[in-house]
Amino acid sequence: MHHHLLQIMGLLFAVMLLVLLARRIKIAYPIFLVIAGLGIAFIPGMPRLHLDPDLIFLIFLPPLLYEAAWYTSWNDFWKWKRPIVLLAFGLVFFTSTIIAYTSSSMIPGFTLALGFLLGGIVSPPDAVAAATVLKGMSVPKRLLTILEGESLVNDASSLIVFKFAVVAVLTGSFSMQEASGQFFLVAGMGIVIGLAGAHVMYVIHRFLPTTPAIDAALTVMTPYLLFLAAEQFHFSGVMAVVSGGLFMSYRSHEVFQTGSTRLNMLGVWTTMIFVMNTVVFVLIGLALPDIVDGLGEYSVMDGIKYGLLISIITIALRFLWVYPAAHLPRWISARVRRDPSPGWKGPLVISWAGMRGVVSLATALSIPLLMEDGSAFPQRNLIIFITFVVIFITLVFQGLTLPFIIKMIKLREIDTIASEDEQQAGIQIRLDKAALKLLQDQYASAVRNNKLIGFYKANLENQISHTDKRLQSLSHEDTEREEIAAYHHMLLDVYSHQRKELFRLRKEKYFSDEEIRKTELQLDLNELKITGAGHG
Repeated sequence: MHHHLLQIMGLLFAVMLLVLLARRIKIAYPIFLVIAGLGIAFIPGMPRLHLDPDLIFLIFLPPLLYEAAWYTSWNDFWKWKRPIVLLAFGLVFFTSTIIAYTSSSMIPGFTLALGFLLGGIVSPPDAVAAATVLKGMSVPKRLLTILEGESLVNDASSLIVFKFAVVAVLTGSFSMQEASGQFFLVAGMGIVIGLAGAHVMYVIHRFLPTTPAIDAALTVMTPYLLFLAAEQFHFSGVMAVVSGGLFMSYRSHEVFQTGSTRLNMLGVWTTMIFVMNTVVFVLIGLALPDIVDGLGEYSVMDGIKYGLLISIITIALRFLWVYPAAHLPRWISARVRRDPSPGWKGPLVISWAGMRGVVSLATALSIPLLMEDGSAFPQRNLIIFITFVVIFITLVFQGLTLPFIIKMIKLREIDTIASEDEQQAGIQIRLDKAALKLLQDQYASAVRNNKLIGFYKANLENQISHTDKRLQSLSHEDTEREEIAAYHHMLLDVYSHQRKELFRLRKEKYFSDEEIRKTELQLDLNELKITGAGHG
């Protein structure tokens, strides 16, 4: 037991150091961790890692999907539902079908059912990889919403394709009509269970006397409960988690009404999701030696050759689907033409952001070992190896080149969206005016008789005037952008010096540590407004 615990702690410590190194050399950590894991795995004397697919699906997948759903705007998701559905369902089925026919004709002994099995495995891009690569880059809001929305739903559609393909291989029969009906039942009932479970959690959070710690613990349990409940009835656990996460996120302002609850949840989830993301990517690299050993009658070169061909086909199919899907609806529908055209740059980025990740590997590893008659499942090891090659090529090659492509094509915002500063200033004015109206309607006498309340009212009025002037000045966007950056840099410098002053106050022992910590928390919140470091 102690030995296993030591190995786990050693792995976590090594992963943290690798992430720091990735930040230092400015490479997205999913790419760097896969490469590093691959290097570590071939160090002589390293223990072999046997990756359990149930561990990935049960331990990692629910919270990763739930967190992604939590930070997805339902309004944006619904606005861009057409491209999201076309990618998450249409492209998955298109990719699975083409991969099925090409692989069955290209690989000796590969049946059409095995082809669909491989297609279902490699068709869904990875959410975390694309989000990490694109983080901090100037990418239009529309593209980010579409990529995030696609990655939320495509795991469900690909897993359903995979499950039907496994049944087809095991039984030797397949009915497209039956599979289509089952698909809508499995996905639809997954959504129903997810929404039902989310309503139960909503009632618990909203009406029972919870504490910040209990609320945080319940939010960690929620994705697991939704996933297990749906899977128990053989429906889509992925759709249950996604639908439940979207519902809870949309109602979060009603559920979590205190700042301490939200801050506590932010700390818990930020740390948990970061650790999970880093671990799953290094596990991909560490799993390769075990995969190579299982190739059996195929050579490594055979596996690489097939993997390269499937990777090229997978990348090409995304281009073949994305461009028509982006422009054909505009030719057909006048309503769609009301939105600005994505041109050729937006579809290029969406096409090139189709990096595969841990869900594909976990799905491949979950292929049964044996057929119903006790014989070995055909081509299992080759499918797993091909999956690894596809993940490695799309993640490393596309992931490393995507930032350069975005810079080279000079990608700009294509929709009319107010800048972050304009939106923040507009929100602040609305909040200050709401507070001022409350004071005038319900605290008029207190404003006259209570000096503190009077000062607060005067401060509100000054703040509204100041924010209004700032909002007007933001219309001069080109010159203002540099001024805003300089202003934010100055504020961060001020906060840094104030923290040093707090440290000196702590050493003087005149003020209590509790009050100093409260002031430090306020500085953290002020800094969070500028850096936006709460998500990811």
